[in-house]
Amino acid sequence: MRSDLEAYLARAETCILTSPASEMTPPLPEPPRGRLRVGADLGTAYLVLVVLDEDNSPLAGEYQFAEVVRDGLVVDFIGAADRLRAMKQRLERRLGRQLTHAASAYPPGVPQAEVRATAHVVEAAGMACSCLVEEPCAANAVLGLQDGAIVDVGGGTTGIAILQQGQVVYTADEPTGGTHFSLVIAGALNIPFEQAEALKVNPAEQPRLFATVRPVMEKVASIVARHVAHHPVDALTLVGGASAFSGMAQVVEAYTGIPTRTPTRPLFVTPLGIAMHDKG
Repeated sequence: MRSDLEAYLARAETCILTSPASEMTPPLPEPPRGRLRVGADLGTAYLVLVVLDEDNSPLAGEYQFAEVVRDGLVVDFIGAADRLRAMKQRLERRLGRQLTHAASAYPPGVPQAEVRATAHVVEAAGMACSCLVEEPCAANAVLGLQDGAIVDVGGGTTGIAILQQGQVVYTADEPTGGTHFSLVIAGALNIPFEQAEALKVNPAEQPRLFATVRPVMEKVASIVARHVAHHPVDALTLVGGASAFSGMAQVVEAYTGIPTRTPTRPLFVTPLGIAMHDKG
C-alpha cells in the first residue's frame, strides 16, 4: 500500500465537495496549467466527478446523492447526464478550465452493453469518455496494493478484487451495499428512505444504528468470505461509501478472520483512481 495514502486522501477531501458547497466555493486564483485528468464515478448512491493535475494531485471535485444507477446498470440516463453536466459546469467555474474528457468505471461482471451506457452518460454530459476501467482496478491505482483483496462496498453491490503481485487475478460483484443499510434503517425506525440515508451517513448517529445494520454488514462479510476462500488473501481493504460506517471493518474482520482496514474517506478512493486512468 502506498505510504502517503492517508495524506493523499486528506488532500482530496479538502477539494471534493458536496454540490451546495461547490457552488459557493470561489474560483481558483489562477487556472491550473498542464494536462487535467478527470474521473466520473456513476455509483448506485453517489455521483462523483473529480479532477487531478498531470501529477495526479487532486484539484477539485464534487459529489452528490443520486439514484441513477442500480447494481451497475444505468436506470436514469437523462437524470445521470443532466446531473453530471451540471457538476462539470460548476467545476469548470472553480478551475477556470474546460473539462473535455473523463474516464469512468464499472463493477466487475457488468454486461458490455451497460458498460457502453456508462460511457454514453459521460458523453451526453459533454465530455469524451477516454477510458472505461473496472472499479477494483481504479481503486488500486490509489491504494497501490501488491497482495490482498479490495472490497468495494458501494450503494447497491459489493465488489471484490483479489490481487497477487500487484495484478488483479479474480473479481466478483454481488448485490448488497449501502442502499440496503438505508432500507433496514428506514424499516426499523419507520421513516422515509431519504431520512434513513441522512441518518446513515451522520457519524453521530452511527453508534445507535450499529445493531440495526450489523446483519447487513455480516451479509457483506459473508460475500467476501465466500469469494476469498480459495485464494491466499491475508488482508482486506474496504473502499466505497458504505465502508465508512463506524464498525464496518471490525465486523468484516471478525466474520472472515482476515485483518481488515478502511482508509480515510473511502468514498473517494475509486473516483480518484478512475481519474488516474483518464487518457484524454
